[in-house]
Amino acid sequence: MKKLLKKLPGIALTAVIAIPAWLIGKIIPVVGSPVLGILFGMLLAFWKRPRQFDDGIGYTSKKLLQYSIILLGFEMNLFNVFKVGKQTLVLMAFTLTAAFLTAYFAGKLLKLDGNTKTLIGVGSAICGGSAIAATAPVIHADDDEVAHSISTIFLFNVIAAFLFPFLGHALGMSDQSFGLWAGTAVNDTSSVVAAGYTFSNAAGNLAVIVKLTRTLMIVPVTLVLAVYTGRKEAGSRKGGYSITKIFPWFVLGFILASVANTFLPLPAGVGSFLSQAGKFVIVMAMAAIGLNTNLVKLVKSGGRPILLGFLCWAVLSVTSLAVQHFILQV
Repeated sequence: MKKLLKKLPGIALTAVIAIPAWLIGKIIPVVGSPVLGILFGMLLAFWKRPRQFDDGIGYTSKKLLQYSIILLGFEMNLFNVFKVGKQTLVLMAFTLTAAFLTAYFAGKLLKLDGNTKTLIGVGSAICGGSAIAATAPVIHADDDEVAHSISTIFLFNVIAAFLFPFLGHALGMSDQSFGLWAGTAVNDTSSVVAAGYTFSNAAGNLAVIVKLTRTLMIVPVTLVLAVYTGRKEAGSRKGGYSITKIFPWFVLGFILASVANTFLPLPAGVGSFLSQAGKFVIVMAMAAIGLNTNLVKLVKSGGRPILLGFLCWAVLSVTSLAVQHFILQV
């Protein structure tokens, strides 16, 4: 109880910052609440705050962030995975591989640190801010690295929401083809919704289902990264590593929440409420990260992460179209 009371001021501060970010994000969904949360936090980072806030801010950016991912599982319906079928899973296998390889090799050429290129890679390949939120604690990313990644992904989310429908019509794409493209190549859910339904209702419906299926890729990716990070850290200290220590238990919670939402008779609206609560906690965590981020340093070193984000996004978009045309023949 004493430890909790020590954390309360910092947790409360992040909640106060998250409320306007959440409300404005609902009005302007293409921008999104997490981006506003991190931005508001960065602006308040210039305030020389009392040290009593630090414990709660650190707890929110690390532990509460993990708990929020569990709550996101209540948004998942596993029957939707079966609904989109083998075709979409093949498409995702190619697009995820292409995005990760681009992040790795282009990140090396741009001389970005390992965590930043990993976060931009998973954010581009899987589902934007949620994937970054799930991956950051697994690879022990610091707040500046998360801030770089979130701001980079946000930039291309906004561009995609406006550019994709125009390109889709210019290329003469069908509803199915555009839905698959938007669902696999646009990062954040809000931008997928904006792009998909601007094109057509049918394309929007498919794009959202594909996007939610992509979100499930958080599970295998975080598990692989957990093992890789655990082995690397164990090697640096000349010892073995324990799977129980490096296992991202919150991902197991995400799986159980998904199963519960799919197969258990939860009261109407409960799953939606819990997933929305998880999204609000993510905004709180982003505000906490913003509070610990040096905005001046972020702007000065922002060029290379943005270039990497563009390369990942471009390769992801082209790969999705190529796989549809040459392999799936949509």
